[in-house]
Amino acid sequence: MKNINSNKKELAPEPNKLSVGIIGAGQIGSAVIRQYTKAGHRVKFTNASGVEKLKSLAIETGASAVTIGDVVTEVDVIVIAIPLIEVPKLAKQLLNNISAKTTIVDTCNYYPIRDGKIEDIENGMPESVWVSNQLQRPVIKAYNSILAGSLINSGLAKGTASRIALPISGDDKSSKNLVSILVNDSGFDAVDIGSLQNSWRQQPGSPIYCTDLTSAQLKQSLTKAKKEVLPERRELALQFILKQDPKQWMDWWKECVQNNRIIYESDLTV
Repeated sequence: MKNINSNKKELAPEPNKLSVGIIGAGQIGSAVIRQYTKAGHRVKFTNASGVEKLKSLAIETGASAVTIGDVVTEVDVIVIAIPLIEVPKLAKQLLNNISAKTTIVDTCNYYPIRDGKIEDIENGMPESVWVSNQLQRPVIKAYNSILAGSLINSGLAKGTASRIALPISGDDKSSKNLVSILVNDSGFDAVDIGSLQNSWRQQPGSPIYCTDLTSAQLKQSLTKAKKEVLPERRELALQFILKQDPKQWMDWWKECVQNNRIIYESDLTV
């Protein structure tokens, strides 16, 4: 199936702009589609609902709605913005189509109530290491630690003192640099917090997970991250979300951030 924007005239890519394929057009996926296209990046995207249901977002943003097979071809970066439990299925569909040169961004989070219990993660494997193993490709963990409400509403210009920081984890410096460009163009500071093996520090339950911290606050809060308490705190914070109307999430996301700061013991003193 052709991309629905195939009748558009192709423009030459601008210098220093990236070609990005986004898998998933939910709250996070649709937010970064809007941000990346606004910043001048060339974006194509897909979703489980199929190309035809993505027309309005394509028309609004100028991004190209394409099939799952097309979204990973000829791109610098792939952003995976789907439930974690869908990753193995995605791997079977795309494993042989992704170029070794393409940077893969994992935005997924593990919630057993949705994903079922995954033994490796339950036994301590960092979530993005599990994702990387499924895809048999290196990944950069990013965008998992911000609520859609914050992602949509809280971006600020580079250099603003109160700018929210987003952690990124991974093992390839050049890939991290590309992801940092996208994070900055989304309106946030990118903070490299280390290897993929250490990406547990930005998982649900961590002091830097969905707590909207500045760079200084994020770095300080990292010192308080304790891997053994993450699952318990994740489930405790989840209780607040389960009491809310999911269709009205724009009405309660700020309260969710405040709740997370308390439960996860974020350090706001700097």
